[in-house]
Amino acid sequence: MKPAPFNYARPQSVADALTMLGEGDALIAGGQSLLPLLGLRMAQVRRLVDISRLSELRQCSETTDAVVLGAGLRHADIEDGHMPDPSRGLLARMAGNIAYRSIRHQGTLGGSVAMADPAADWPVALMALQATAIIAGPKGERRQLVEDLIEDTYTTSLQTGEILTAFEIPKLSAHARTGVSKVTRKSGAFALSLCVAVRDDGRDLSTVVIGGAFSRARRLPKVAQALKMGAAGEAMRSAITTDLDGLGGLDAYEKRLHGATIRKAVEEALA
Repeated sequence: MKPAPFNYARPQSVADALTMLGEGDALIAGGQSLLPLLGLRMAQVRRLVDISRLSELRQCSETTDAVVLGAGLRHADIEDGHMPDPSRGLLARMAGNIAYRSIRHQGTLGGSVAMADPAADWPVALMALQATAIIAGPKGERRQLVEDLIEDTYTTSLQTGEILTAFEIPKLSAHARTGVSKVTRKSGAFALSLCVAVRDDGRDLSTVVIGGAFSRARRLPKVAQALKMGAAGEAMRSAITTDLDGLGGLDAYEKRLHGATIRKAVEEALA
């Protein structure tokens, strides 16, 4: 199918884009999630505001404790290490497993989060790293944890006229260990199950996040506590079972699928 008719605008700056956005408008950067929805007419817009060429959305900065990554960074930029890395390789590794290289040259970090696709990789990773979204709007800048920004399938707390501009990510310490496990139907497809585990004794941090089959990424608190304690074997299996039961709505196959994904990510973080 073809998209319904829409208007098109290309602002010259974030400030310019903010003046253009109104009810029924949509931002487009990489377009790898939005354009298919428009083509299928699962989404319709009055006007597309194209921010793909705004260099200020690709700026990065670094402090002693954190890194700020522009929301306009493309997956390939992260895969290739064209930014300071707060994650000790986790982000680059995840970027390299998103779809295909051609898509990674177009899709953006911010677009993935703003679309809030439940099968997208970046919300899971950013939640695990305790990232904060930086949002520009008509009333100025505001900040919100990525975990709170994403509310449901294709639903965020972003308001009309707001633009997701960057993410502030705390740095992992030299003691950090991470694990990632992803299951897809075929190479390049969206995740059926995706788990990211982070254990950082230097920051007293332990977090495990699962995505892929829910309306949004979810934390696994019992598994995170077991990871922090260095638990393995039956103790870890019990924690996984408890957290999956707590999510609700999973059939036996889904529990086995997610259980295997979680175990692999956690074992890697414990190695």
